[in-house]
Amino acid sequence: MPVIHLIAHDGTAMPLQVPEGHSVMQAAVAAGVRGIVGECGGSAMCATCHVYVDAAWADKVQPALANELEMLECTSSERRPESRLSCQLKVHAGLDGLVVRLPATQQ
Repeated sequence: MPVIHLIAHDGTAMPLQVPEGHSVMQAAVAAGVRGIVGECGGSAMCATCHVYVDAAWADKVQPALANELEMLECTSSERRPESRLSCQLKVHAGLDGLVVRLPATQQ
């Protein structure tokens, strides 16, 4: 099972085992990770699962679609080039070791 490394805003590392096919947001919410809200349940409609994908992984995740890019305009923390909605990051074996950083706020 792939392991995804969430880094909290304070620098605390939280490794999560994520079943293939699940999103980073689903795994974080199921594990009770503070800093990922996921109000819309994963439909890319709320931007409360905003994360920053580590630069080393940028070319390994699927590119953001138009609806995700639109929702990234609504984040409560700074939008950066590496910003993504974690509900749109579907985990597969090639993402084992993925590093994402949590922003200061989601709401």
